Parts: sequence; structure tokens; C-alpha cells
Amino acid sequence: MRVNRAHVDAALAVGARVALPEGAAAHLLRVLRLGVGDGCVLFNGDGHDYDARIVVADKRGGEAEVTGVRAVDNESPLRIVLLQGIARGEKMDWILQKATELGVAGFVPVSSERSEVRLEGERAAKRLAHWRSVVVSACEQSGRARVPDVASPRPLAAALAALPGDSLRLTLDPEAAAGIATLPAPGARPLVLATGPEGGWSPRDRATLEGGGFGGLRLGPRILRTETAGMAAIAALQARFGDL
Repeated sequence: MRVNRAHVDAALAVGARVALPEGAAAHLLRVLRLGVGDGCVLFNGDGHDYDARIVVADKRGGEAEVTGVRAVDNESPLRIVLLQGIARGEKMDWILQKATELGVAGFVPVSSERSEVRLEGERAAKRLAHWRSVVVSACEQSGRARVPDVASPRPLAAALAALPGDSLRLTLDPEAAAGIATLPAPGARPLVLATGPEGGWSPRDRATLEGGGFGGLRLGPRILRTETAGMAAIAALQARFGDL
């Protein structure tokens, strides 16, 4: 059964009437063609789904009334943070979408020596807003009621300085000795997984990662593209320590 689900960046409670933001109204009213009286599900990232019904639907937008609330418990016990070398265009969108579906808890986009994408100022702000919308859409589709954080893009060294101090830190390296089968269980610690951009990590980037406490992780005998490597590692880690 298809669930008509949309994200609303607002406080939600049973009995409240909520003006649907532009994105949610477009999805529910124009794409799914819901009308007055039709049911939907709203979420705001607080870990709950809110049953609602459409009470206003017109060209100016829509409103919904919240009729029920239920806790959603589908977050992975493995808290993976993906530190991702910024990839070009749709590749980055794909990475964010699929990693969200696989249960990643957060994203840290970074620029490095071999990055082909450089983001600053207004361009960085627009890209960040777009990335966050991609993650929200992936949560709508996958049933997640908590939205992974997407940090502002920053240089690699600055990103490492902002990571939680108690995290297990791994960088994908085809020459590393350690594989997923030999990793110790991270327990409640966040697991930060670093994946390079299209050109990979440079020697200086690798030195920065090593200095930041990252150990190497080998996935197998083949070299994977940036949009493949992270997803393969996340799926394997979730299968071993998470909920896949």
C-alpha cells in the first residue's frame, strides 16, 4: 500500500492545522493529486509520523489537520557518518539519496586536493540547501522519521577538526590490510566513513586523514568509483553491525 508521506518543517501535534509548505503541497496536491478529506502522513524529523487529512487544497496551497501520532523506530543502531569528497552534479545527489535509504546518520561534504567541485559563499549555500532537500526526499520515500544532518561543505582538515572525538574513523583504501570482517564492533560510538572524490584522496589528503585518526578499510580486490564505494561499504557495515 502506498503511503502519501511528506516532510513539514514545523511543530506537529494532534488537532493542529498545518499550512503545507510549497514542496509538500506540490508533492501531495499536484503530484499525488490528493484532495480535501484525503489522508496523508506528515513528519518533521522528531522521530514520529503524524497521520493527517487534507482540509484545504487550492491553487494557493494547502492545509492539513493532524489526526494521530505514532513513534517510528527504524533508525539503525550503527551511527554511520559519511565524510564524502564532494562529487560532481547528480553523483552527489545519488550518494546522498542512497546513503539515506541505507540508514546513514549524517553527512560531512568535504573539498580536498583532487576535488573537481569548489564551493564558496552563495553557491555553497544553494548547494547545501539542495543536498538537504535530497535527503528529506529520501526520508519521505524510505519511511525514516529522523532526517540525517548534512553539514556545510568545508575543507578536509576543517571537517576533521569538527568530528566527534569518540568516533571510530575509517577511510576506504584499496591497499589497506583491514577489511570489514576484521573490524571490532564500534558499539555506541559513531563510525565515520571517509570516501574520496572522483580523483581519490591525494597523498597529502591521506596524511591529513591519518593524522586525524583514520585507519584504512579495504573493500575487496577491485577499485570502486566514489558513488559506488561508499554505498558498498555502508551496506556491508550495516549487514555486520547494523540492521540489514
